[in-house]
Amino acid sequence: MSPTRNKIISASRRTDIPGWYTSWFLDRIRLGYFIIKNPYNKVAQRIDAHPDNIHSIVFWSKNFAPFIDLQADRILTDMGYNLYFNFTINSQAPLLEPKLPDIAQRLHQASLLCERFGPDKISWRFDPICFYRTNNKKLENTLNDFTMIADALAGMGITRCVTSFYNRYKKVETRISHLSSRSKPLITFVDPTIKDKQKVIRRMADYLEEKNIILHLCCEASFLNSLGDNHKIKKNACIDGKLLKHLYGGTPETKRDYGQRSKQGCQCTKAIDIGSYEDHPCSHNCLFCYANTGIDTQIRQGKRQ
Repeated sequence: MSPTRNKIISASRRTDIPGWYTSWFLDRIRLGYFIIKNPYNKVAQRIDAHPDNIHSIVFWSKNFAPFIDLQADRILTDMGYNLYFNFTINSQAPLLEPKLPDIAQRLHQASLLCERFGPDKISWRFDPICFYRTNNKKLENTLNDFTMIADALAGMGITRCVTSFYNRYKKVETRISHLSSRSKPLITFVDPTIKDKQKVIRRMADYLEEKNIILHLCCEASFLNSLGDNHKIKKNACIDGKLLKHLYGGTPETKRDYGQRSKQGCQCTKAIDIGSYEDHPCSHNCLFCYANTGIDTQIRQGKRQ
């Protein structure tokens, strides 16, 4: 393996590339480069994406069906890329994640990826945990299908579950206002107490331990500290160069990426994030998402009119 083959591509924190932009991604891979823009200063940068330069590609998605249907996994591995998958599978909640296939289809996608790559190449994200009220009625949450999903994925051999609690974003409040003005249900997110969060996480961890799955927390440093020492819950690196080195060998980047939410506990390794908030809005339209969704595009276009 070339000593320069150390870069890690993240595809992507900014949008769901496997779910919506697989064809675009494959076209850019065949060209051998990506042009990415810094989301803050808009400065463009050309990224060499030839296999000689890239150690691994880490994909993030809630729906790998288009990726699998286009045989992107086989195309990329045949070209020499190492692949890892962050697969978010939450409880069915159409009000919060309206454009996703049902759980059975997504679990089937997970089984296909496990068969082709092995369960050690897949991280299950049950994320975020949301507590909310619909039209100011009783308190609801997104934990309904957790044990069922855990049972299914444990049967496939997956051993990692990553979670966090919902973080409030101003754009989410804008989405809610926009949708409720169009006769959609009014959803109000609720932040549980620390004690309630602790109960939830400990129950999840205990259940997962019985299934040989370790629970990891993403960007929850202060909350993790509140749990004390008597637990088996771990910090998470969604992009983990040391893990990729263990899985594939070679010399991937292993330095910490302090450009992420390191103060909140992000442990991720440095990686190159492909995709654009502006150019690649995600049409899953998840209500709680920090990224740019189709709803956000509609809101901006409406303001311009």
